[in-house]
Amino acid sequence: MTKYIIQTDKAPQAIGTYSQAIKVGRTVYLSGQIPLVPETMTLIEGDISAQITQVFKNLKAVAEAAGGDFSDIVKLNVFLTDLTHFPIVNEIMGYYFQDPYPARAAVGVAALPKAADVEMDAIMVLKPQEYPAS
Repeated sequence: MTKYIIQTDKAPQAIGTYSQAIKVGRTVYLSGQIPLVPETMTLIEGDISAQITQVFKNLKAVAEAAGGDFSDIVKLNVFLTDLTHFPIVNEIMGYYFQDPYPARAAVGVAALPKAADVEMDAIMVLKPQEYPAS
């Protein structure tokens, strides 16, 4: 089994001993993303909607660096410090995902890195590579 490290400057750099994502075969494991702005590595300013949107932007950048997009995500995990924000996650998720939606879990947590209010990670399965007929 060969593991490939996925890394992009379009998403926040790892703030610990982990990779942005790991690809094994056609499966990509995307590490948790919090609402960090990649250029400054600071939490985005604004309400929970802005934070959720930034997390999706970060996940999208890593997914694209791995050769996929949100249609390839099969499992999404959402971690919230306040579960009353879950309807906002659903609303914003509708802008990024289309039916069929990925499997998903939403978990209320006491705290997240850098005092973020939201974190998400995902599992993605890339479409088989298509080659032109010779």
